[in-house]
Amino acid sequence: MYDRSALHVSGDAAVHTPHRQAALTRLGEARCDVTPKGGKSVAASCKQTQREEEEEDSRFNTARTAVMDLGSFHTNSSVSCRLASRIPDVCRTEDCCLGIDEAGRGPVLGPMVYGICFCPVSRKDELKALKVADSKTLTEAERENLFEKVDGANSYVGWALQVLSPNTISTSMLQRTKYNLNALSHDTAIGLVQYALDNGVQLKEIFVDTVGPADKYEDKLSKLFPGIDVTVRPKADSLFPIVSAASICAKVARDRIVKGWNFPEDLGDVDPEYGSGYPGDPKTKAWLLKYLDPVFGFPQFVRFSWSTAQTLLDSKGVTVHWDDDEEDGEKAAQRQNNKSMLSYFSAPAGGNNQNPTHQTHRFFTDRRLKSLDTL
Repeated sequence: MYDRSALHVSGDAAVHTPHRQAALTRLGEARCDVTPKGGKSVAASCKQTQREEEEEDSRFNTARTAVMDLGSFHTNSSVSCRLASRIPDVCRTEDCCLGIDEAGRGPVLGPMVYGICFCPVSRKDELKALKVADSKTLTEAERENLFEKVDGANSYVGWALQVLSPNTISTSMLQRTKYNLNALSHDTAIGLVQYALDNGVQLKEIFVDTVGPADKYEDKLSKLFPGIDVTVRPKADSLFPIVSAASICAKVARDRIVKGWNFPEDLGDVDPEYGSGYPGDPKTKAWLLKYLDPVFGFPQFVRFSWSTAQTLLDSKGVTVHWDDDEEDGEKAAQRQNNKSMLSYFSAPAGGNNQNPTHQTHRFFTDRRLKSLDTL
């Protein structure tokens, strides 16, 4: 089950401390205000030296392959995980802007990925010069190339991602206490902003691609993060380069995850022709039908809370009678000479002495489900 508390930030939380900015500024000034033995101050050349070091780091890192370690998610794709770059030192001493966007909100297949990207306000033009754009207008090859540039500029640009697995999305939406996709999206974005603040990023501006009414979302974020200028707009990924950069990071991560998805259900050679992953795509519908188990439903690659998946389950799945109080549960099943659904979950007589010939279905072992004697 999705742990909402891990991402939620209460309204009275101390999410931003202006004193931290002043302290770090004084620290930076102290480091520059030094006088060598010769008696000549180096304060004037300190910033220039710092910039030269950053440029050297950037040239070194551009030559390497862009790093995005998805190993932990591929190992267990039923849960969510966070990926992040190194925090540039300059982002801890200068006022920064931060952009937020997501990839994969609508598809019935694969995860939704939320991304943030941040850099000093004074270096917005350098980010813009990388020619970042809305990821939806780019080809996969163009997105990969731009992500490599963004990741290579790690002397002044940082990013972080939250990967929400299909299982996390569906169990959140179908849990007893209503928790819809908009609320999940808001809490994920808030959690990523808090992550940046907790790691010392000096946020001055936040730009967000809206989820739901923009004015209400902007007001919500402004109250949670006082002292930070928050701008929420539709299609922010085409208006603000810092949001475009976040969009590219999120989309590249989702593309890589979907392409390298590890199916724990032992489906053999899985047909890769699943189309766009959107519910209206005929190829996607055909793929869903092909891999629908009439008893246990879909692989964990599928968001089973989507109406497309639910409709297929209702029409093609085995009808299950669930016990309820009105029908007296197991007693009603006995009168009809049927097995109660609960009987498959109850402990056998004799306590823990399980029948050695009984083989638990993979559905239960994959999800680490076991029978309990007591609650």
